[in-house]
Amino acid sequence: MIVLPRYHWLRLLFVWHGSVLPRVMSRLWLVFGLSVVAGLIHHWWISHHAQSTLNISIFTLLGVSLAIFLGFRNSASYDRFWEARKLWGRLYIVSRSLTGKVSAALGKTDDAIQFLETMCALNYVLKGQLRNDDVTQHLLRLLNDAQRAELETSRHRMARLLLWLYQSNQQWLQQQRISDTQWLAINQNLDELSEAIGGCERISTTPIPFTYRVLLNRTVTIYCLLLPLALVNSIGWLTPFIAVFIAYTYLALDCLGDELEEPFGKEGNDLPLSVLCYNIEANMRDMLQQPIKISPPPKQGIYQF
Repeated sequence: MIVLPRYHWLRLLFVWHGSVLPRVMSRLWLVFGLSVVAGLIHHWWISHHAQSTLNISIFTLLGVSLAIFLGFRNSASYDRFWEARKLWGRLYIVSRSLTGKVSAALGKTDDAIQFLETMCALNYVLKGQLRNDDVTQHLLRLLNDAQRAELETSRHRMARLLLWLYQSNQQWLQQQRISDTQWLAINQNLDELSEAIGGCERISTTPIPFTYRVLLNRTVTIYCLLLPLALVNSIGWLTPFIAVFIAYTYLALDCLGDELEEPFGKEGNDLPLSVLCYNIEANMRDMLQQPIKISPPPKQGIYQF
């Protein structure tokens, strides 16, 4: 995720890192080149093909419709980003709640600490699944040998980790180490944890239909490439600058929708899952008065991952 101070509006005009301008620059240069060509052949085209001259009013109507479609698409993409943000925030809250309840009920016993470290491992495994990252180093830190051996044979590691948490809670109740009320409170938190994980999996496995993305991308690209041919009839050599500005608006909105559609990636506007996992573990260990065993994820320029 991009982490920047609140710049003055004038400085924001020249921000490069964190904007989608690098992704659309090649297409903007193409629009600029077509605008220059349109300006050079304009008089020749008028004299030989006056009947086939494009009218700017057509592009005005199409531009309004295209802006509405892009707005709907970006709203759908931002809904996915916003839901992912709330789900990881829920994981954050539930993890702290479980840490407080388990440590208050059982103290700093070995099985209580192992329960909470298993919960931390669950967050790292979720991050690894959403990003296709290798989280072996975290499993080596947080799980014992028996757990790691069993996890290697499991096809759904998060389900297995959740099962261990439920089994531990049930075992404490049977051993009369916690009361029925404490068991119910912990079990409700585990249910919330499971629901948040399921929500993240739903976002990851059900993207916006590909056909919708293809349709908008083609329409925006063709619109921006044909726009100079219509503008040149009314504004002449101002066409390269105005056409590029309009094209930047539409192309940037299209690219922004692509970035927001997948909130678990590693692009500049995606969620900082590594930082969130680290903060969850750091909060847990602080509540247990334990030192954090890992260093914070390194920042890459202005980005946090």
